[in-house]
Amino acid sequence: MEGDNSQVEMKLSSDMDEEVGGNGVGDHLNHSSNRKPHVAQKLGRTPKNLCFLAAATLLIFIIGYLIGYLVHQKKELAQSCAASVLPLEEPVPHETGAAPLMDWDDVKKLFAQKLTVANFESVFSEFSSDEHRAGSPGDDALGNKVLKKFNKYGMNTWTNEYFVKVQDPPASGSNRVVFKNGSNTEYPKGLLSYSAIGTVTGAVLYAGYGQEIDFMLLQDRNINLSGRVMLVKAGKISFAEKVANAAKMNASAVLIYPDPADDAFEEDTELYGHVHMGSGDPYTPGFPSFNYTQFPPVQSSGLPKILAQTITAGMATKILRELGGQNVPQAWGGIYKLGEEKDLITVDVNNVLTEKKIHNVFGVIKGFVDTDRYLVIGAQRDAWGPGFASSTVGTSVLVELARSISDMVKNDGFKPRRSIVFASWSAGEYGSVGATEWLEGYLSSLSMKAFTYINLDGVVAGRNGFKVAASPLLYSLIKSSLKEVRSPNKAPSLSSEFAGGNWETNVLEPLKLDNAAYPFLAFSGIPSVSFRFTPGKSEYLYFGTMRDTRQKLNGVTSNSVPQVAVIASQFAGHMALRLVHDHLLRMDPTRYYDILRTHVGQINTKVKAVQRVQPQLLPKSLTVQWLISASGSYNRASRSLLADVQNSDLDNIEMCRIINDRIMSVERNFLSPFVSPRESPFRHILLGSGSHTLQALSNHLEALRTTNPEADADLFRNQFALATWTLQGCANSLAGDIWSLDNEI
Repeated sequence: MEGDNSQVEMKLSSDMDEEVGGNGVGDHLNHSSNRKPHVAQKLGRTPKNLCFLAAATLLIFIIGYLIGYLVHQKKELAQSCAASVLPLEEPVPHETGAAPLMDWDDVKKLFAQKLTVANFESVFSEFSSDEHRAGSPGDDALGNKVLKKFNKYGMNTWTNEYFVKVQDPPASGSNRVVFKNGSNTEYPKGLLSYSAIGTVTGAVLYAGYGQEIDFMLLQDRNINLSGRVMLVKAGKISFAEKVANAAKMNASAVLIYPDPADDAFEEDTELYGHVHMGSGDPYTPGFPSFNYTQFPPVQSSGLPKILAQTITAGMATKILRELGGQNVPQAWGGIYKLGEEKDLITVDVNNVLTEKKIHNVFGVIKGFVDTDRYLVIGAQRDAWGPGFASSTVGTSVLVELARSISDMVKNDGFKPRRSIVFASWSAGEYGSVGATEWLEGYLSSLSMKAFTYINLDGVVAGRNGFKVAASPLLYSLIKSSLKEVRSPNKAPSLSSEFAGGNWETNVLEPLKLDNAAYPFLAFSGIPSVSFRFTPGKSEYLYFGTMRDTRQKLNGVTSNSVPQVAVIASQFAGHMALRLVHDHLLRMDPTRYYDILRTHVGQINTKVKAVQRVQPQLLPKSLTVQWLISASGSYNRASRSLLADVQNSDLDNIEMCRIINDRIMSVERNFLSPFVSPRESPFRHILLGSGSHTLQALSNHLEALRTTNPEADADLFRNQFALATWTLQGCANSLAGDIWSLDNEI
């Protein structure tokens, strides 16, 4: 290789043979530069070469023919042998990984055969317990039973251990409520965990259900709320929300009682619950309660700073009968007075903060295609007392679903594309503590891999009504499942009995803060669904009491608890199986656009109203156009995704995975990245809570319009900008590749 004159010479063996007797190798190398390549010439002219090529061609042809003949004979022999051994069996289909082997109709039929009333009676008996508070020996025993069941079904199992702080009743002594210098004194056994500790004395004020609208009605009557002890009925909203609303009014304490007008409650019924305006261990907000964490002492912003205690209906009636002051608003009903300044009451709360070790128990059925994508199905295991409806039924449904689906995989050839994780949570009664600690411990992993959570808490609380609370992404899946599952009341389907003309109006309800599915959705950005059978127009009244027993549940289900449990299992199972069976996740991102459009429309109207009434607060330069544009970007991205779904090749595994990842990103990207999970854990801008939500923006605008002293125009503009970009970021992620983004903003 020395310039343009370099040459390479190729010689066949016959040419080499002709030159062996010549000048030798040395002479050949010395004179090669003076010779011209002659391979092609010799191949084309030499008779010897022609004969060699002809013989080689014939030999290759004969060898190829023999190989083909032998392979064909071997296949025929194998087929004849197989036919002689298994003459009646069909050829086993080959799973390529691109599509499930089993048709969806066959999956439904097979699953329906697995669930029976007899099985549920046996499981109810095994998992019923009179004492299984979180961290107690009874709770641990039930956890071990669940673990043994999962192992028996051949599932991969594991447990997580946490050390959480909870409030329990005082070990010695008691809490106390004294009305009018001791004329009426009660030592309640009920508990509101995470209440402030201490003793206060103040004038009683009856405040309905303790909703914001109730307190506004009292303010409209020019009643002084500061320092008052609020007496409120249980129901409508959670205990934590009642206490938080009272604290905003500068109340000193809250007493919560079961409505004595409800015949279901005996006069001495005690109520149990918690008042943490959040979920999880409030003393490790935003991070898990492992025993090796080294964080300094900290408290959740959702812990109340005022006292809270439950009292019996009997005690509440005695207090109400002696109140003076104004008449109760007509809308509240009743014949009592609201209370006046001389109606003094003393509240003494001495709850004890203790640390408990709790365990979550898990089992997994691994998927055959996307093993690292998983659906989570969970139920709380603990209860204040017997907790038959609150925990026993849910745990039983969890175990039966695990058994049924495991059996389908092991014995019936069902191959889920994605994995299913079954979870038994502890400390659910203290505010979904076990579930939230798991989310906090594995937040980064779960947000990328867990695509749905199905909550089984309280799924059977009646039989004449049916309610569902869920992420809008799951609405289409819920609608189809309602049509596929029969009703417990002889109707052909849940849809035909409960949905009526509009299932969203008659069946859907908001996903509330005290629902165990809420932290999955609003904290972790995992699409979630929770459902329950109800007594009808009323509610099951024994949650959070010592009277939550099989007998009470029989009373609201016409002695058909196992029958309704079968239907509840079928509904949960249909949603779960559909999500792990189909190539593409059955979720519809376009369903969020209606919610977005409503919020954006409200904000636009209120911005213009503030600019008109209070122009010094919001100048004309502030425009809602960017928020409208971001909403439009989301709409176009979601419709573009639907088009990609319709045009996708279901046999292309990688393409299906890319589309599913885009769908999974929707809920996660509605979490505001501009707020701390520790300070504002429920970061979802549409369904969460806090100043970052679109609802909070709307409320802030109303405060600006009415010149509320707490309103801050600069703070609003900052929140407005961050919410706009959060929405645009969600639209960008949904659009997919960077070159597909909508850049109008």
